Amino acid sequence: MMKQKMWKKTAISSLALLMLAGGASSAFADGGKGKENDKGRDNGRQEDKKNKNDKDDKYKVTWKFKDESDLKWAMEYIMRLASKGVFTGYEDGTFKPNQKISRVETLVAAVRLMGLRAQAESAEEMKTELQFRDANKIKNKYPWAVGYVAVALENDLFSETESEVKPEENATRLWSTIVLIKALKLENEAKALNNTKLDFKDANEIPAGSVGYVALAIKKGIITGYNDKNGKTFRPNQPVTRAELAALLDRTDSEMPNHDAQAITGKLKSAASDGKITIVKSNSTEEALTLDPNVFIFRDDKKASISALRAGDEVLVRTYQNKVVFIEVTKSSPVLTSFSEVGIVNSLTFNGQAKLSTIIITRVENGQTVVFQYNIDSNVTITGDASLLKAGQIVQVKGDNNVVKSIDIK
Repeated sequence: MMKQKMWKKTAISSLALLMLAGGASSAFADGGKGKENDKGRDNGRQEDKKNKNDKDDKYKVTWKFKDESDLKWAMEYIMRLASKGVFTGYEDGTFKPNQKISRVETLVAAVRLMGLRAQAESAEEMKTELQFRDANKIKNKYPWAVGYVAVALENDLFSETESEVKPEENATRLWSTIVLIKALKLENEAKALNNTKLDFKDANEIPAGSVGYVALAIKKGIITGYNDKNGKTFRPNQPVTRAELAALLDRTDSEMPNHDAQAITGKLKSAASDGKITIVKSNSTEEALTLDPNVFIFRDDKKASISALRAGDEVLVRTYQNKVVFIEVTKSSPVLTSFSEVGIVNSLTFNGQAKLSTIIITRVENGQTVVFQYNIDSNVTITGDASLLKAGQIVQVKGDNNVVKSIDIK
């Protein structure tokens, strides 16, 4: 039976995190210190393998990070991946952003990006007799990767001159660039640029057949060079760390078809309520957004809870598949003084658990109707006959930061 060759179009930022989440096979990057340690690896094997099909949500997410303070700049991409159900971390709960990433991990990530995970983990692919010179090493030391290597070969992720997989070698900047371009199915476009003159002092270290891949990646803003003291360099043979690869690949986000992620900035209209937030954009338009259950929130450079969000906070919001997966409070709203308002109940809103979530009250001042809308604290105290709490009832509400902590029914 002919092996199926499929390519599912997925946001490229997911490739960044897939590669980062694929596990560790090389020493922690600390000046060359450290030794390879099997205990610290996950090698792509921590996912739930009960359901092997192309639906990403069948792969369960189980992760936490002890070193999240090192990941602020990358966490939005990690959460986007986690929302797809394809993220794995380390058994000790760390992410190791400075750790180098291996070739086999990068190949696994590229295959998953292309929507071929189920095929790679199928019995047919797993029993493939690989023809690489180090096939026995793959079979004996990395049996879980046999299918991935086979599918990568079928989809032209290897060059025609590669006779070894070299699974444990660090993925270099040049090699990663080539794999990325091939995963994007831009090989023909890259080859057309092979006669490009690269403006790097170390351009002579880039093989002639790889020049087009580098040129195309630079043209599309996928990768850049280094502005060294003595001129610009590319450093083609420099190993790539997990965090560096995330940054590099995020720049390609718009290059991938079916781009469905958004970055939204604005102010929070109110605190989060019933799993939703409303953003007031700079043009005064409003956008209501649903929070992903795993939404990651940064406030004051630390992880925060949903309840920490306040009306008036200026935020950067990242969405994936129409859900908010990342929120960074870029500027906190002024701390509001406590409030105490008396008015007539205009309307009440309840959440999915039948708990009161918002209240709108009105009162007349100087002949004008003034409207107040507040979120309700989950532990709100109600004084008086709760059955009277309905439209038309006079109440006094007290609280702070736009959140009602007590309701006194008059």
